[in-house]
Amino acid sequence: MQTALVIGGTGPTGPYVVNGLLERGFRVTILHTGRHETSLIGPEVEHIHTDPFDIERTDHDLRARSFDLAVVMYGRLRDLSRLLQGRVSHFVSIGGVGVYQGFANPDDLFPVGMPVPLPHQSGLVGDDEIFGKLRRIRETEEVVFSTHPDAIHLRYPQLYGPRQLLPREWPIVRRAIDRRPFLIVPDGGLTVKSQAWVENAAHATLLACDRPDGAIGNVYNVADEQLFTIHQIAEIVADELDHEWEVVSLPYSAAPSTRPMLTSWSNSHRILDIGPTIRDLGYRDVVKPDTAWRLATRWLVDNPLEHGGEVEQRLDDPFEYVSEDRQYEIWQRYQKELSTVTWSKEPGYSSAYVGRTPNPARG
Repeated sequence: MQTALVIGGTGPTGPYVVNGLLERGFRVTILHTGRHETSLIGPEVEHIHTDPFDIERTDHDLRARSFDLAVVMYGRLRDLSRLLQGRVSHFVSIGGVGVYQGFANPDDLFPVGMPVPLPHQSGLVGDDEIFGKLRRIRETEEVVFSTHPDAIHLRYPQLYGPRQLLPREWPIVRRAIDRRPFLIVPDGGLTVKSQAWVENAAHATLLACDRPDGAIGNVYNVADEQLFTIHQIAEIVADELDHEWEVVSLPYSAAPSTRPMLTSWSNSHRILDIGPTIRDLGYRDVVKPDTAWRLATRWLVDNPLEHGGEVEQRLDDPFEYVSEDRQYEIWQRYQKELSTVTWSKEPGYSSAYVGRTPNPARG
């Protein structure tokens, strides 16, 4: 029986990966801190409790064991990559998408914003990147392939779904739970960013564990195939909760309450190219995103965050409805004022087709 070591394994995607490996016939060992045990993982799985951020302790607790497969989902990846060199036959690692140049600061690019979609082979952050964490992500990827040339490395985007430590969808879901009559969104709520339902991200990871020949030694972006705008997500959330609200568009610069929805100081699209992931790994969404967003909503309804608690504070959303109401009143007033502007000739939408319009008189 083949053996698999999963470092992490108890987070949002971990149980899907662990159970998927069991279904593939692996004898699975998970290495984690032990702080987040879950009933989603059965008793047949071996646990090694240690600190994956403490490489000396991890080395001691692993006791020089080797495995057919290692999936590193947690811990200090560059150190774990070196530690497992020569001790695993197949190495699969998880990193972040912030490694792309401009991903953290798309407004610094020219033209402003990320290309849509962001090509898979786009440039990565350089040594002059002001955010050291992003530079370290790139350096870690380099260490992975220097120690495991046949590795498959996956770049996870922002995930959504059950058991997130920081559920980014909560600012929309809570407002629907609170039956807010309107929802302020930035710039029409038209921003789209690559995200992944937890089970879909785990599916991509399991495909990498299958070690397809064409994927060996490569990096792949992970994301849902179908993406939604903020406005569309808000519609799905409200519909799932049998709620109706007016979606109000305000300029991002004038709508502070929308910052937690974007999770960025830029409203630029961040759409990753997952073409190679589909081609080489055979990826397809196992849960359609329109269903996934409903499931994510229901999870938060059944497992709501504490109002004003630690997680809400980390989301930086004060849910200050009095201020939002005030903005709505101002928006209504200026919308009425703008509608009083008259035009000598009403602007149109232009013709749908370009070409000479036939003269009916000529037959």
